[in-house]
Amino acid sequence: MKDRLRPFAGQKYLNLESYRRNGQAVRTPLWFVEVDGRLYVRTPDDAWKVKRIRHTPRVRVAVCDFRGALKGDWIEASARVAEGDEAESANRELARKYGIQKRLIDWGTWLRRRGHIVIAIEA
Repeated sequence: MKDRLRPFAGQKYLNLESYRRNGQAVRTPLWFVEVDGRLYVRTPDDAWKVKRIRHTPRVRVAVCDFRGALKGDWIEASARVAEGDEAESANRELARKYGIQKRLIDWGTWLRRRGHIVIAIEA
């Protein structure tokens, strides 16, 4: 684990701050997993955060609680959509970390016929 990511060790949520085209910050608390010095989150493929990251990959992340209240300092990072084996591996690690909760969310996603993507965050 990179030194910059040490605050995320043993934590359950991160707050992802992405930016609208006008520069306004939008914060979103998310489950995450750390793999090989990168943080990964999973989100519906039609989420606004995906559109914001595709336009402006510069983000900030911080440890938070489930409501998004910060528990640590912001860290500057960049984000991108993970694909292929990288996304599959991150998704498996998310399932390992969050267990039955993640499986229930996956089931709900499947029922609503929504797709999902994995976002890789590099600090």
